[in-house]
Amino acid sequence: EIRQSESLEEAKQALDNFILTWTSKYSNQMRKLGKLSNLFTFYEFPPSIRASIYSTNLIEAFNKKLKKRIRQKEQFPNEDALQRFVTTQILEYNDKFEERAHRGFRGSKDTLDSMLI
Repeated sequence: EIRQSESLEEAKQALDNFILTWTSKYSNQMRKLGKLSNLFTFYEFPPSIRASIYSTNLIEAFNKKLKKRIRQKEQFPNEDALQRFVTTQILEYNDKFEERAHRGFRGSKDTLDSMLI
């Protein structure tokens, strides 16, 4: 409910309801959750890209591919070799997807540029 809310106020109300529901069972965790200052940061961005911001799907997919390639390599002579290998994988990933824009980002480019300048 929190991340699917139309506005920041609705999301805060949904969080308050969630905290009220679970405080009796998980009081310490709910107190900590209520104090998080950056929980709603994604509401500062255009609605078309919010799902990409709070989702970890891209990161998880990349990590899965990276682990698979590391397992194929089997062993590295030292830490520097591993670091070079991981860096190379990251650079190849960036080159492959450089021209692509994740869902919603292409249409929000002007808004994002104005926010980040």
